[in-house]
Amino acid sequence: MTTLGIQRESLLNNPLLQKSELGRPLKRCFTLPPDGFTYGRPNLYTGNGAAGALCSWNVVRPSAATQPQERDFVKLNKMAVQAGLTSAPEQYQFRATHDVKVSSASKDRSLNKLKKIPPSMVFGVPTRPSTPVFDLLAHKYQEKWIEERRRAEEALRAKQDQKKRVGRDIYETRASLLRKHQPQVDGTPLWHMKKFEKISPKLETFRTSEAKTQAFKHHGSDSTSRKGVFGHGLYETAKT
Repeated sequence: MTTLGIQRESLLNNPLLQKSELGRPLKRCFTLPPDGFTYGRPNLYTGNGAAGALCSWNVVRPSAATQPQERDFVKLNKMAVQAGLTSAPEQYQFRATHDVKVSSASKDRSLNKLKKIPPSMVFGVPTRPSTPVFDLLAHKYQEKWIEERRRAEEALRAKQDQKKRVGRDIYETRASLLRKHQPQVDGTPLWHMKKFEKISPKLETFRTSEAKTQAFKHHGSDSTSRKGVFGHGLYETAKT
């Protein structure tokens, strides 16, 4: 069977072009290890077996074959730089004449890091929490914001009241009250002509007493249909 063209990697990883396989979830374009990959943490071999269990774990471990130690290139590079060797040929010659092995302490440290991982450790990306739709529909966030604002205003009001109370609790004496007292100063009187100083104010707007009586009588009869306290407002509409 021949295929026309070559599929690009971008086409294979495009989620819009992928189709879900039967009985398998749809891929999300994450690069995963091959099928033969084993997930989990490797088991650390302690060297104790059936012989150790029968002898109460006090057994002489067989001497393992000495493995060749690896060179510590980090320390070699540091020593070369401290000696003033920066070029590649100089560092190559320095490594030929100097040798530093990886200490067993660093290996034990890496093993201890693996031992410190708890067995219930979960690896991966945490699941994103679902959106609280009920809280959005019930306006919980609005109520929470209003409650926070109310508490902040109450705290500010209590702080202001405390400041006022501190000033009010100070004992006042007569000397302090007299020191704060400011006597009221009367303003200068208005100017009047001398011939009108001894005459009481009097103003008469009606020409005769009869005109005054008729005006008050008309106001008394007309104020019943007007608005206002004294009957000077607009005419009210008829009420049923």
